[in-house]
Amino acid sequence: MKAKLANLAQTELDKYERSLKVYRDLKSVIETAFDEGKIEGKIEAAKQAKIMGLSIPDISKLTGLSEDDISKL
Repeated sequence: MKAKLANLAQTELDKYERSLKVYRDLKSVIETAFDEGKIEGKIEAAKQAKIMGLSIPDISKLTGLSEDDISKL
C-alpha cells in the first residue's frame, strides 16, 4: 500500500489523505455514539431494575454501573 501511495501525484495524495481523515472522523463519531448508546441502555436497565425492587448492589453487578450512580437514578 505504501508503494502505491508513493506513486501518487501530490494532488491525488492530498485527496487520499483528506478522504482518510473524513473516514477516521466519521468512524470516531459512530464509535462515540455507540458507546453513549450502551451507557444509556445500562441506565435504562438500572432504572427498570430499581422499579422491580432489585437491590442496588445487584443492579450494579447486572449493569456495571457504580452503586453511587444507581442511587442517584
